[in-house]
Amino acid sequence: MDPLTEAELGLLLPGRPGDVIHAIWLASGGRADVALEVAADITDGDGDGDPVARLALRVSSRAEFLVPDVALLRLLESAAARRLPSEVRARVLIRWARELLSDPSAGDRRRDLAAEAVRLARDSGDAGTLAEVLDGQLHALWDPLAAPERLDTAAEIIELARLAGDAALEMRGLFWRFTALVELGELDAAEAALVVYARTGELAGDAHAGIVTLSRQAMLAIVRGRLDLAATLTDEVAVAGRRAGLADTERLTASLAGRLAVLRGAADAQVAPLLEMARRLPGHFYEATAARVMADAGRDAEALLELDRVLPAVLAGSGPRWLGAVADLAFVATTSGADADLAFVASRGGDQGAVQQLYDALVPYQGRLVVWGGANMVTGPVDDLLGRLAGRLGRAGEAREHLDRAVVQEERLGALPWLCVTLAVRGRPGDRERARSLAARLGVAVAPGDEWRLLRDGDDWFLEAGAETVRLRDVRGLHYLRTLISSPGSEIAALDLVSGGAGLTAPPGEPVLDAGARGAYRARLATVEERLDEADRAGDATRASELAAERAALVAELRAATGLGGRPRLQSAEAERARVNATRALGTVLSRLDKVTPLAAGHLRASLRTGSHFRYQPAAGGPRRWRVSSQHGLSL
Repeated sequence: MDPLTEAELGLLLPGRPGDVIHAIWLASGGRADVALEVAADITDGDGDGDPVARLALRVSSRAEFLVPDVALLRLLESAAARRLPSEVRARVLIRWARELLSDPSAGDRRRDLAAEAVRLARDSGDAGTLAEVLDGQLHALWDPLAAPERLDTAAEIIELARLAGDAALEMRGLFWRFTALVELGELDAAEAALVVYARTGELAGDAHAGIVTLSRQAMLAIVRGRLDLAATLTDEVAVAGRRAGLADTERLTASLAGRLAVLRGAADAQVAPLLEMARRLPGHFYEATAARVMADAGRDAEALLELDRVLPAVLAGSGPRWLGAVADLAFVATTSGADADLAFVASRGGDQGAVQQLYDALVPYQGRLVVWGGANMVTGPVDDLLGRLAGRLGRAGEAREHLDRAVVQEERLGALPWLCVTLAVRGRPGDRERARSLAARLGVAVAPGDEWRLLRDGDDWFLEAGAETVRLRDVRGLHYLRTLISSPGSEIAALDLVSGGAGLTAPPGEPVLDAGARGAYRARLATVEERLDEADRAGDATRASELAAERAALVAELRAATGLGGRPRLQSAEAERARVNATRALGTVLSRLDKVTPLAAGHLRASLRTGSHFRYQPAAGGPRRWRVSSQHGLSL
């Protein structure tokens, strides 16, 4: 049956005032059966004294969390415009503020409504009203920095609810206590609070509390690396939630199942659902989570594009997903590679302003955990991310301090999956071996510390080898090194290497040069090489790039002429010159690395093979893989 119009509903309920008919129509969605039930439940002068206000407070939202229920919002706005007793008005205002959480642009309005509601509730002296308003305020404002205050407010809600004899409000206070303890990193205390919440829910006959408890127990199992248990609990949440008609069942289970998939190395399939959520719920930063999952799946170029798109909005935003979104972007910024045009890690031409902004946004939360909303998911210590960001900013000592604190916190909590990752990133002696051992026993994907990165950053290069990081000015040897580590085990001819990469071939139909032309080419080549050395020593990246391009063109011409003319002696001379220059250029890079990244330098010295052909043959002590910026702008 099609929904009734407001006029049709008025004919169905004769004698009702127009404002009450409008309220019933909004509350029922125009469904005749629901409208008749609602109409029977409210009468003028009964209950709260105002039928519209009573309806606004009693009707359930028909939308999922963060999805706007437009009809309910209009009903609450209508109720708030009426003359109401202070207690009723306080409850209407706080519910309106809470429902506006679905509108990211309504932050100022939420704060004003919540402040007025709290003032009215405290003035009323009614324990139940104040408990309800304080609970609504915590929902409406979602200030992640105020976890200690939230813990105090939770205690006040519990006390007030018990005074009022309201078991449902007591349950809300108990759940806020659990959430605040998780945010503060007190997982043992949080788990005990969750048990009290569950048992109180059983006494009150609250079926939804049992489902919420199962979902948070699954989250805690994921945090501690009990992945099989977490999967079993997630299935139980799905069954129980569908049976009880819990609106958020699908999202609860999707969040848990998605995190399990990422830990087990199946991140790629989680990207599309997150982008769909971003489309359905704009302004709640699902794009940031999608970007993190893209980075987990190795889709760096896409992850960095999402970072570029969403970073300004996230930094200016708020809400229950805000801290998690900032954390996800920090992960992308410290994990994904980028090409020379994108620079690296959200930088612009070497400017690391975006990385600094992310660091500044997270530093007030050091010592805390990254908690999403009502602790439906927790993704790790803030200090782990601060350590990565500090490393990107070249502050090695500060980075190690953050990572050390993260490791201590993870060990205290028994958060083994997080510990795997932080150990691998920190890279102190024995860290990587311990991380690999833990990852293998847990059955989680290999820790990201097994990946080293050589990334172009404007006119510079950035090398990260575990805990060793360094920024280097652009020299020829780094281009050669990039080519070699991009193709481990591959033989690359010296001429190919210095001419721009493996597999270079001369253009077809190139004319053979006579002896005079070859002499002129060789003379010019010698001059270019001398000037290249001078540019390298002077740190003139622009001039070096121009000369390197000219040198590559000259070598290509000579190589083509040699091949077409069948002059092996000349070809051998050019190959020898290429061998000497490439060996010297790589040696310059390794000498610099010896001073700043000795472990990386030692691995590269043991792995690089030189001669007429060059090869990177990975020796022990190196990474599982390299991530580099390619010559064509593709992250390999």
